[in-house]
Amino acid sequence: MKFATLQHRGRAQPCVVDAESKLFWPISEMVAGFHGDMNQLVHDYQKIKDQLDISAPGRDLRGATILAPIPRPRRNIFCVGRNYHAHAKELAASVFKDNDKNAQSWPIVFTKVPECVIGPSDRVALPGEISGQIDYEAELAIIIGKGGKNISRHAAMDHVFGYTIVNDVTARDVQMRHQQWDMGKSFDTFCPMGPWIVTSDELDGSNTRVRCWVNGELRQDGATPDLIFDLPALIETCSRGITLFPGDIIATGTPAGVGMGMNPPQYLKNGDVVRIEIDGIGVLENTFN
Repeated sequence: MKFATLQHRGRAQPCVVDAESKLFWPISEMVAGFHGDMNQLVHDYQKIKDQLDISAPGRDLRGATILAPIPRPRRNIFCVGRNYHAHAKELAASVFKDNDKNAQSWPIVFTKVPECVIGPSDRVALPGEISGQIDYEAELAIIIGKGGKNISRHAAMDHVFGYTIVNDVTARDVQMRHQQWDMGKSFDTFCPMGPWIVTSDELDGSNTRVRCWVNGELRQDGATPDLIFDLPALIETCSRGITLFPGDIIATGTPAGVGMGMNPPQYLKNGDVVRIEIDGIGVLENTFN
């Protein structure tokens, strides 16, 4: 099942979406007394899923605006760096040059602030004089469904609600300036997300393809079986000593082909369009200006 947050008739609310038929059904019309957002839907899903009956006529998806599936996460987004072998190699002399041997044994985890999230067709604001080295990173993101702390690898996938797409937009010069990466990752509008969440029973996140185009040129083409640290390892790591809650987001890393890794580097400029597609989910496309 696919869930989106849609703006329709002046109200933003979570909905079931049929992407092929371009129809949607508001959760509030299927579940009596439900008036929550996507975070609430994820939290309540096991209790209400049997009520999500889409046999009734749906509404035309083209009459609604698709927002980020979780427009304002309740907490920072967990992000994983250096998690595809080829990407680790392409930035070995720059972003990852100071990584010690622990980076081979443990994932690099940083965060993006909730306020940087925007929708799947919203504009990404180039920050002008603050940075001229803006880069793209196409990523599969995990949506946590069942909370927990110190989650074992064996049980990790039982905690997954579903998956979406994020673009981990990065100011490379700011990222390199600081030992921690959060500053260069968290500019306003630097986390396009969407178009919707696909539940874990419909998508095998451990075996899907991640691609990214810039102005129609294919730049990234990777597959999640090539992850250095797989999805259970990421959930296990992020929950060590930290309680995960329903609706928490873990971005799983980006394949090779980022702008910084090209020779010479190819950073984003005014008017560039970045299109990300993940098999089984859909398309995230944003203009930078």
